[in-house]
Amino acid sequence: MAKRPRHPDKDIEGAVQYAEANGWIWTPSGGHAWGVLWCPLGQRGGCRFGVWSTPRNPHSHARFIQRQVDRCRH
Repeated sequence: MAKRPRHPDKDIEGAVQYAEANGWIWTPSGGHAWGVLWCPLGQRGGCRFGVWSTPRNPHSHARFIQRQVDRCRH
């Protein structure tokens, strides 16, 4: 499996690393999203959300990622 590319924003990269440390899996995405994070459940009904490549407010998007990881019930 190829290594995940680093996100260009340091805050978002840190949030993605936080998610991965908690068992979340990153997959590449087409379109405007840089990728998708999938919760550790890893099946239908699990949590997932897009990680944007160039959000309007990168610091806020990084906080959103961490909140989603912390709120996941799986």
